[in-house]
Amino acid sequence: MSGGEGELGRMAKGRERKGRVEPRFEADGPADPAALDLRLSRGDRAGGGVAKGTSKGGAKAAPKRASRAAAQAPRRRRRSFLGTLVYGTMILGLWGLVAVAGIVAYHASQLPPIDQLAVPKRPPNIAILAADGSLLANRGETGGRTVSIRELPPYLPRAFVAIEDRRFYGHLGIDPIGIARAIGQNLTRRGVAQGGSTLTQQLAKNLFLTQERTASRKIQEAILALWLEHKYTKDEILELYLNRVYFGAGAYGVEAAAQRYFAKPAKDVTLAEAAMLGGLVQAPSRLAPNRNLAAAQARAAQVLAAMQELGFAKPAEVQAALAQPAKPARAKGGGSANYVADLVMDVLDDYVGKIETDVAVQTTVDPAIQAVAERALVDELNQKGGRYNVGQGAVVSMRPDGAIRALIGGRDYAQSQFNRATTAKRQPGSAFKPFVYLAAVERGLTPDTVREDAPIAIKGWNPENYSRNYSGPVTLRDALAHSLNTVAVRLGQEVGPKAVVQTAQRLGITSPLQANASIALGTSEVTPLELVGAYAAFANGGMGVIPYVIASVKTVDGRSIYKRAPSGLGRVIDPNAVGMMNAMMHEVFVSGTAKKGDIPGWDLAGKTGTSQDFRDAWVVGFSGTLVTGVWLGNDDGEPTKKVSGGNLPVEIWNRVMTAALRGDKPVPLPGAARWRRSSGTAVAAAGPAEPQTLGGLIDTLVGGGQPPARPPAPQRGGPSREDKNFLERLFGLD
Repeated sequence: MSGGEGELGRMAKGRERKGRVEPRFEADGPADPAALDLRLSRGDRAGGGVAKGTSKGGAKAAPKRASRAAAQAPRRRRRSFLGTLVYGTMILGLWGLVAVAGIVAYHASQLPPIDQLAVPKRPPNIAILAADGSLLANRGETGGRTVSIRELPPYLPRAFVAIEDRRFYGHLGIDPIGIARAIGQNLTRRGVAQGGSTLTQQLAKNLFLTQERTASRKIQEAILALWLEHKYTKDEILELYLNRVYFGAGAYGVEAAAQRYFAKPAKDVTLAEAAMLGGLVQAPSRLAPNRNLAAAQARAAQVLAAMQELGFAKPAEVQAALAQPAKPARAKGGGSANYVADLVMDVLDDYVGKIETDVAVQTTVDPAIQAVAERALVDELNQKGGRYNVGQGAVVSMRPDGAIRALIGGRDYAQSQFNRATTAKRQPGSAFKPFVYLAAVERGLTPDTVREDAPIAIKGWNPENYSRNYSGPVTLRDALAHSLNTVAVRLGQEVGPKAVVQTAQRLGITSPLQANASIALGTSEVTPLELVGAYAAFANGGMGVIPYVIASVKTVDGRSIYKRAPSGLGRVIDPNAVGMMNAMMHEVFVSGTAKKGDIPGWDLAGKTGTSQDFRDAWVVGFSGTLVTGVWLGNDDGEPTKKVSGGNLPVEIWNRVMTAALRGDKPVPLPGAARWRRSSGTAVAAAGPAEPQTLGGLIDTLVGGGQPPARPPAPQRGGPSREDKNFLERLFGLD
C-alpha cells in the first residue's frame, strides 16, 4: 500500500512540474492556415491502411493539395455573390407580397364583411301590358324586366364574351393576360383602346362601386370579382351582367335595350342586333344606334369578327349579318302608349302599394284601337292642322263600364309628355248640354217638349246661336240635335244652374263647376277623360262609372297582387230618362251636328261642342258597346280657324269608331227605341215617376202624357277605396 501510494505521488508531482501540453502547428507546417491541408487521408480513417504517398512521398503531396485549395477559393466567392442576389430577391419579393397583402387587406376592410356581402336587388321593373298581353311600355329605373340566360339565343351572351372578355370561362375573375394585352394595345394605340377589366370586374363595379377611376376602386373591384367568382357560376355571373349593364337611353339590361332600340324582346334579336348590343356597352352614349348608327354598325362588325375568330358564329352567319347590319326600329306613330303608361304609374301605388319585385300590369287598353286612334289624330292634324290653326288633340275610348280602351294624350309623346286626355281642363261648350237636358227630363220634360228658340237676355248677357238664326218653337229633340244655345240656356234657367251642376257631378264630372247661367253652354272646364266617363252612363243604361285602366297586377312568376272587382257609382240615371236622352242624342247623328260621323248599321248617340272663339272643339259619341271622345285645340288657348265639333273632331271620331266596331254585332242604345221619333211624335213607354214642378206636369201632358223621370235615389256601396284614390289623384279631389 505504501509503495503504491509513493508511486502515484511521484507521478502527480511530475505533472505539476511539466504543466499542460497543447497541440501546436507552427513547427510542422506553414504559418498560413489557408495552405494547410487538413483533409483526412484514407490511412487516417478508421480501418484504413497506409495512405498512398504518405510513407515516402508524403512531403511531395502536401504542396499539391494546398495549391488546389487556393484555386477553388475564387469560385466559392462567386457562388456567394449569386446566392446573395437570389436571397435578396427572395427577401424583396417576400416584402412585396407582404405590402400587396397589406394594401389588399386595407381596401378589403373598406368593404362590407364578406360574410354579409350580397348582390343588391335589381330595381323592380313594371311591365305595362295591353289587354291582350302585348307590351305597351316598361316603367321603373331599369326600363326592362330581368331575363334568364336560358331565354336568350346563344349568340347574344356570346357577343359580350367575345368583345369584352374572351377568356371569361377560363379566368378566376381577374385576367392578367387580358390586362397585359390591354396595356400594350393602349400604349401602341393599335385599334380601339381597351380596358383590362373582365366581365366579372365590370359586374362588381356595377353592383357595388362607383364609376370613379381610381387605383383604390380598381383594387376593390378585383377583390369583389374574386368573391363573385367564388360565390356564383360563370353562367350566373354572365346572367347578372346581362341584366345590369347600361345600354344608354335609360335602358339597363339586354331586355330593356332590345325593346328600346329594336322594339322587340331580347329573345327575338338577330345575330346582327346581338352584335350591336354587345358592342354598345363600351360607350353607350357615343355608340347608341339611334344617335350614331354608323359608329354602332362599325363596332358591331368588330364584335362579329371576334365571334367568328372564337368560333361563336359561323363564317356564313357573320357574312349574312354584315350584309344586313342592324338598324334601330322606327318609332311607331307618336308613342301614345306612353300616355297610358304614365297614367298607370300615376295611380299604381294606390292599388298595390310599394313594389319590391318585377311586376306585370295588365291594362284594359286594346292595342288595335289605341293604334287607330293615334293614327287618326296624327293624320288629321298633319293634314289639316296648319289650315285650321290647331296643333293638339286628345282621344279617349272607353267601354260602357268605364274600362279605358284607348287613351291618346297628345299629338306626339316625344315632343310633349303632357297628358291632355287626363290633365288638360278645357271648356266643353255644347258637349256639356246633355247634363242640362237630363236635369230638365228628370223634372218632367220629354224629347217632344217644345221651347222657344229666340233671343234671350239674362242680366246683360245675351247668348246667341252658332248660326245667329232663330227657329221659334222647337222640340227639345231638335234643339239638342242642332245645338241651339238659347233653348239650352232657357232649360238651365228653368231647372236652375245648381241642379245642372249636381246632375253633371252625379254622372262623374269631378272638376269644379260654376253654378251660373253660362253653365248651360259648357263654360266650366273639364278633362276629356271625365267627360267621356260621364257619357258612359248613357251608354250603359244609367249606371255611373269610374274610368279605370288597370285590370290586374301580377309578379313575373304569376302571383296575383291585384285584380279589379266590379265597382262604380251605382245607378245615376233613371232608365226612363236614359231612353229619352239617348233618343235625343241619337238625333245628333241622324240629322244634327254629328251626322258626318254616322256609321251605317249602328245606333249612335252623342253631342258635339265648340267653345267661345273656336278655342276648343269636341265630340263625344257612343254605341251600346263603346264611348269615344275627341278634343282638338291649342295648348296656349289660341283660337283655331273655325274648328268646330262637327268638322275635324267628328272625322277623327268616325275613323276610330268605324275601326273599333268593325266585326262587332250592332246593339241598340239603352231605352232609345221607346222614344224614337215616329211621325213627329215620340213613342212613349210607361214608367213610375211623379212630376216635381207644375211646369213639368204641363210639359208631360203636352209632350205625350208620360210622367217625368226622377233623379235616382242614392245608391249603397259606391266606389271602391282604389277608385276613390284614383279620383283624388287624377282630379285633385279632397
